[in-house]
Amino acid sequence: MLLVLLAINAEARDREKPELNPYALIFGTVWGPDGRPLYGVKVKIRRSDEQKVRWEQYSNHTGEFAQRVPAGKADYIIFADVKGYKLPSGKHLKPGSEVTVHVENDERADTGIHLEW
Repeated sequence: MLLVLLAINAEARDREKPELNPYALIFGTVWGPDGRPLYGVKVKIRRSDEQKVRWEQYSNHTGEFAQRVPAGKADYIIFADVKGYKLPSGKHLKPGSEVTVHVENDERADTGIHLEW
């Protein structure tokens, strides 16, 4: 009887676990013009075949950001939005070039965004 109850309980727990959809991870670092990582920069990500931004992240204290995107072959455009961003020195930043990241499947893609004066 005890074995039957344990088997039923284990089966019920397995049914409660949500199915995780496969995903890819875009991981990057925001670099300032001086080559140092920058904290608090808004990073925007969109698919290359779309104009609308789908995801927004902020760089953390080590300048890093990460975003899950659907697994599968796709290109993503990543860029920094520096409107309203102030450096302690008072200098203003320019967003730099957009970066294209290619994802094939459920993988991690590493990149960097380099800002300019």
